Order: sequence, then structure tokens, then C-alpha cells
Amino acid sequence: MGSVRVCLRTWLRLSLICVTALSSNLAVVAKMYRKPNIVLILTDDLDVAIGGMTPLNKTRKFIGDAGISFTNAFVASPLCCPSRASILTGKYPHNHHVINNTLEGNCSSLAWQKSQESATFPLLLQKLAYYQTFFAGKYLNEYGNPEAGGVEYVPPGWDYWFALEKNSKYYNYTLSVNGKPQRHGQNYSQDYLTDVLASVSLEFLSYKSNYRPFFMMVSTPAPHSPWTAAPQYEGRFSDIKAPRDPSFNVHGKDKHWLIRQAKTPMTNSSVEFLDDAFQKRWRTLLSVDDLVEKVVKNLEARGELENTYIMFTSDNGYHTGQFSLPVDKRQLYEFDIRVPLLVRGPNIKPNQTSPMLIANVDLGPTILDMAGININQTKMDGISFLPLMNGQSNSSSWRTDMLVEYEGEGSNISDPACPLLGPGVSECFPDCVCEDSYNNTYACVRTVSTSTNLQYCEFDDSEVFVEVYNLTADPFQLTNIAKSIEQEVLEKMNHRLMMLQSCSGQSCRTAGVFDARYKFDPRLMFNDHGPHISRLHQALK
Repeated sequence: MGSVRVCLRTWLRLSLICVTALSSNLAVVAKMYRKPNIVLILTDDLDVAIGGMTPLNKTRKFIGDAGISFTNAFVASPLCCPSRASILTGKYPHNHHVINNTLEGNCSSLAWQKSQESATFPLLLQKLAYYQTFFAGKYLNEYGNPEAGGVEYVPPGWDYWFALEKNSKYYNYTLSVNGKPQRHGQNYSQDYLTDVLASVSLEFLSYKSNYRPFFMMVSTPAPHSPWTAAPQYEGRFSDIKAPRDPSFNVHGKDKHWLIRQAKTPMTNSSVEFLDDAFQKRWRTLLSVDDLVEKVVKNLEARGELENTYIMFTSDNGYHTGQFSLPVDKRQLYEFDIRVPLLVRGPNIKPNQTSPMLIANVDLGPTILDMAGININQTKMDGISFLPLMNGQSNSSSWRTDMLVEYEGEGSNISDPACPLLGPGVSECFPDCVCEDSYNNTYACVRTVSTSTNLQYCEFDDSEVFVEVYNLTADPFQLTNIAKSIEQEVLEKMNHRLMMLQSCSGQSCRTAGVFDARYKFDPRLMFNDHGPHISRLHQALK
């Protein structure tokens, strides 16, 4: 009998331990399950300033109308790879060191892999919050380059990986499917990339674990060139032309030399080219709209929509004819740096619009905040805007400025099609109008506050060229007021730019020039940056 009591006591003790352990595990699982799911849909070259959101009726309905739309969302650099690196790392380009779309410019290079990919927000979601992570689409422009591991390389932080080899395409491409190449041809039903991304996204939602929260990033090729629409949308928007806004086909005579070299008025062939490109871009977006609808409806059918944040944005804007530049990005102006940003999710009231200044370096911190991760434990430069969306933050305490920086590219040899231009320029099409050059290198402070809507930019060129715009009075940036603005404002903006260009982490989130918390000390300008200021003042005389 005694032995039976001992056995029973042992069994009860073990049972209690098991029940306690099981309860503990269930509590952990329950806590994990309560964490929100997160979906980020990233488009490629989608502007907001010249009507890029117009074709996206479903996207505006299912995300914007169901949540919040930010009217002042900007990118830290108006080019694919630097901007995408900023999204993934939450850092400005001067901290992640991706300067252009080439391997030499650190785009998906071995150096990038060693120094930055170990701290991207998907990896932190996976490690710190037990999220299952899924990626589909365009990653970084040089991803899959044999010199950087090829398509066999899968960046850390991703459980499921369906990444496009190199740059945007719609047909005849290769996907890395968890490190194995999957080649696609030009059969619409099997290969059209935007639809393929929609299909694999829905597959993930069906086979993922239901006991862990998920992060899903879908990165579409649209509306990036070559602007190949799905067959059913080929005839759409045939009567649409690129917007003839006040900056369209206008000579930027007071702007930096690259803008001044554009031919005004544009040739008829250039106008026809950009109008055609505008129509084709819109057509590609209709498939993105279908993708958004499919993802939202699938989440709704699964009963997961109410616990899922869905974010929609772009890596940069675009222009078609502004200041007589035919088609591209890479410039400091609103049409290239301003992007759409729509978010829906738990505790976000529908039909909201926010004028608060958001940078794409804020996406990573915000997503981590959604997952309950303390962003102060990271080295990210951005700020979480989650409190703005759920009403827990006072807008008066929000940042008033952000940094935009870009390092221009130019060929060392003359373009054979445009020999008279000489070396140092690139992207010279059509009619030998160049969209970029080696000294198209600039840094800007973009300021948005209750009293000020201002942009201040300096170029790293022989002129130390400066451009300043009051966007309240001049929303199309037609007039550069650098030589007429008050000297004190000029000096403050110059000082703030230097602070942001040298910032890292917390110091990037300090108060801006037009924030009451900001204290301007001109001695810092002259003691630490004397030569720079001297050159600046000489250039403005």
C-alpha cells in the first residue's frame, strides 16, 4: 500500500508538473496568438504626386478607407535599392551605406550581407517575437548576383522566400524559392509576376502555422518598367495623358545644372513616349489592385483580418515630364520623394487622413512596435508612427523634419548614343536628356510643421548649389528661393542638415528647426563646419 501511495504521489506530482508546463506553454502560445499579423505591400516606382493612386480603387477601398492615409510620407532616397535598404534597416543611407542600384554601390553586396542584413526588422520579428516571416517579389536590385551568393543565398530573417532575381520584370524571370531557382517564361496564366506573387501569398496564408503570428512582405514589380500589363488590362487608359501640372514641360532655370540641361519644350517624340509610359504604368497597377483585394478577402475569410495590420507604400515616386525630364526618379522634388502610405489594422479607425511627416525609415520601427518589440533596443534611425494611428500620441510632439539623401551615378565614358554629352552622366533617354550624373549628389531637410512646409537642399558639386522651396506658397517647386530667403532661416536649415547627415539612431529623432524643443546654436556651425559654411555663403552671393 505504501508503495502505491508513493507511486500515486509521484504520479500526481508529475501530473502537476506536466499541467503546469502545459499551462505555461499554452499561455505562451495564447500570448503569441494575440500578437497581430502584419502585411507590407511594397510597390516599385509608385508616385503619389502625379496621380499614381488613381487606378488603385480597390487598394484605397480595402486599406485607405478602412484605416489611415498619410499625406506627407517620404522616402530617405528616391531610388530603389537605397530606399529598400532604408525600409529593411530603419536607417538613413549614410548609415546603411547602400548608395545606388549596383553591386559596387553596396546593393545586396557581400558587405551589405555582413554588416546590415543581420539587423533587419524581419530578422528581429523572427528572433524576438517568434513571427513566421514570408517574402515574395523584388528584394534588392542586385539580389541573386553570382558575386553575392546567387539565388541560392537566402537572407537571414525569412522562413519562406520567393525572391526575384535582380530587377523588376513581369515575364521571363527567375525566382529564388527558398534558395532554389525557379524559372518562369511568358505564359500569362503561369508566369505573370504580379499574379504569381498573389498566388504564393495566398498559399502561404493557407499553409502557415495558426499558432504563431506572421509577417508577410509582398513586393510587386509594378509600376516599374518595362510596364508590361496583364492581357485583360492592355486596352485600359488609352485616352489618358500624363498630368499637365504647372511643372510639366517647364524649364527649371533656377535649379541645379542637371535640371537646366533638359530640353524645353520637349520634343513631340519625348511627350509621346512619356504619355505612353504613363498609360502603361497605370495598366500594371490594376493587377496590384487585384492582389490587394485577394489578400484582404482571404484574410477576412480566414477570420484573421481584424487582427492584421496591412500597410501599402512604394520605394520611391516618379516623374513624367516635370521640369522637362521625361521619365525617371532620382531627383529631390516632391514627385520623386513623396510616396503613398496607407495602413489599416487593430485599433486604427477607418477613413482617417494624417498630415504628419513620415519617412520610410519609420516603417521598420513601426512594424516592430506592432509586434511589441522595444525599438530602443535597435540601432534604427526611424520612429514608430503606431501611436499616431491608434490615437495614443499627441501630434504636437511629432517630428517636424527628415533627411533625404542621394548619391548620383554617372558613366566614366560617353554614351555612344549621346557623344556630345561627354562622361559623367547616365540615364540619357530619350533625346539625350540625362536623368542622372555623378554630381547629382545632394542632401535635403524636408520640413513639415503646423507653420512651415519647407525643403532645403545642398549639392555636393563645384557650385555647392542650394535649392530651397516654400511648398505652402509654391507646391510645385517652381521657384528656388535660396537667394531670397532670410539668412537666419538659411543658416538654421544648413545646421539642421549637417546634424541629420551625421545622425545615428536616437540622434536622428531629435527635434527639428521648426520644433519648439529645438535650440539653435550658430557657434556649432562655425566651429565645427566652418569651411562648409563659408563655401555655402560664397555660393549664394
